[in-house]
Amino acid sequence: MKKIIFVFLTMLVLGLAGCGSSDNPPPQPFIAQILSDNTLDGDIARTVGGGTTIITQGTSTDVQSFLAGFNPVNGDEFRAFLQFPLRDIGGVPRNAVIASATLDFVIIDIQPNPLSESIPLRIDLVELQPATLVADDFNQDLQPALATMTISPPISRVDIGPPSILIDVTPLMVKAQQLGLPRFQVRILRDPGTTTPGLIKINDTTGSNRATLAPLLEVSYSF
Repeated sequence: MKKIIFVFLTMLVLGLAGCGSSDNPPPQPFIAQILSDNTLDGDIARTVGGGTTIITQGTSTDVQSFLAGFNPVNGDEFRAFLQFPLRDIGGVPRNAVIASATLDFVIIDIQPNPLSESIPLRIDLVELQPATLVADDFNQDLQPALATMTISPPISRVDIGPPSILIDVTPLMVKAQQLGLPRFQVRILRDPGTTTPGLIKINDTTGSNRATLAPLLEVSYSF
């Protein structure tokens, strides 16, 4: 008899909980889709031994893509930087609670081609002050990561697009929101400790198809 009463009470509680949830449905999330700022996106290249640093920032008719990884020809290392304005109209309010965030971009070339191995990459959340790139931004000691994550699975030849690749960057966006950062700024680099060659070229076109081919940050949030 006790078992029957217990089952009945359990069903009653669950039924009441279900009624309550229908009267007070959870808030619907908001979605922000933010294209990167093509005037601030860029990459930094450093020659073998660190003798020369070359900074490329802002897209023009000649440069509408940025690089990350090791050049298989000469061993130069490239680190790409993407910057997304968070507080503009259509962005993410400062008091929002982050549910999820994804970063997607189109890889238009991979070297060497054909690629025999995968390319292990990381994404660092950084705070670039100023937003204009300087040589120190390349260095993880001089420009430390506020948070970091590995792109999983590693980049392979099947990732050449379109379509874009989609990366879950929720932990990085949560950290950016906690710190109140005005921009979501990321550094894309070869996973430290690996030196095998492999270089990706990220599409950052300024053409009429930018809305579908340029780097995009999508954030789901609520209040």
